Amino acid sequence: MSYQLVEVHTKRDLMRFIKFPDELYRNCPQYVPALHSDQINSLTKVSTLSYCSRRMWMVVDGENVAGRICGIINPRYNERYNTRRARFGWFDTINDINVARLLIETAEAWAKEQGMDEIHGPLYYNTLGKQGMLVEGFENVPPFNCIYNFPYYKELIEKLGFIKECDWVQYRLEAQQGVPEKTRRVAKMVLEKYNLKIGRLDKLKKDPEKVRNFFKVYNDSFASSVYNFIPFTDEEIEEEAKASMPFISDKASCVLFDADDNVAAFGISFPTISLALQKARGKMFPFGWIHFLRALSDYSTVDLMINGATPEWQNKGISAVYYDVMADKAAKSGVKWAITNPQIETNSAVNIWNSYEHELFMRRRCYIKSIE
Repeated sequence: MSYQLVEVHTKRDLMRFIKFPDELYRNCPQYVPALHSDQINSLTKVSTLSYCSRRMWMVVDGENVAGRICGIINPRYNERYNTRRARFGWFDTINDINVARLLIETAEAWAKEQGMDEIHGPLYYNTLGKQGMLVEGFENVPPFNCIYNFPYYKELIEKLGFIKECDWVQYRLEAQQGVPEKTRRVAKMVLEKYNLKIGRLDKLKKDPEKVRNFFKVYNDSFASSVYNFIPFTDEEIEEEAKASMPFISDKASCVLFDADDNVAAFGISFPTISLALQKARGKMFPFGWIHFLRALSDYSTVDLMINGATPEWQNKGISAVYYDVMADKAAKSGVKWAITNPQIETNSAVNIWNSYEHELFMRRRCYIKSIE
């Protein structure tokens, strides 16, 4: 093979970069294509690029793409955690160590030029995007916001000197289990003791100020509890609200307000859209939108996206309330299966699933390496 490194500069190169995984995983039934329009936005327009640096490269063999990678430096992350780390994302490659080495070493060389002494990934610019290399659960179709990769990625990346930084785990649960009786009793007690109110997300979505407050609560909720978390900027909050709020429904999610009508806690779930994305094949038009509309009304499987509480409401039993509420909603909406969002394996919050019948669905890993 005669491999050549190409940095992405032109629109044509960008589309080759974006479409490469669609070709690589063409015959893989588990792969979930990302919408090309979303990828263009993430790689060229998203507000996070106002403070992040990024460069993109491909390895090509003639007219064929053999691999891709995006090198990223997030200065807000480095300042927050007192590190000098680069990150890599959008990493895909054929099963060839030479391609993987060329991609990784190129990202490392760029990072070293920028004064970085470590590189880790696969990661997005911030906490919201797809992150973590799949290392278990290859037989399963991932939620739309999670990476899928072939098993050989793990072998390639470890041959190149990367070691485990952390693992995220995801579980699959039967959704009609309800909650343990103890959880239900605690939920009732907490509601009455603190005069909490179960709000309506449909109403909240119509109030831009409450939506902004909702995402600020998200920032506060995870600032000290989520590994590698990077709080949203105001611009990122506006973008995420616009992108995600239309898909949030009271059918599978809940929001709790305190006595002063401020957001206290939340639990957010989406109907799974992975199969719709597979049918859309990266394009919303001309017919992809039909698959999305059907998916958004099918609650047989839901993705448990995020849940949390503001710092002043943490450790007061408020999680029992939103688990109880969401269990009741799952029963009413006919949800059969729930897939948990990736959670760091060392976070005590994952122990909540021990109260339910569950099985490991996927395990994904962030790798790290010193730059020499």
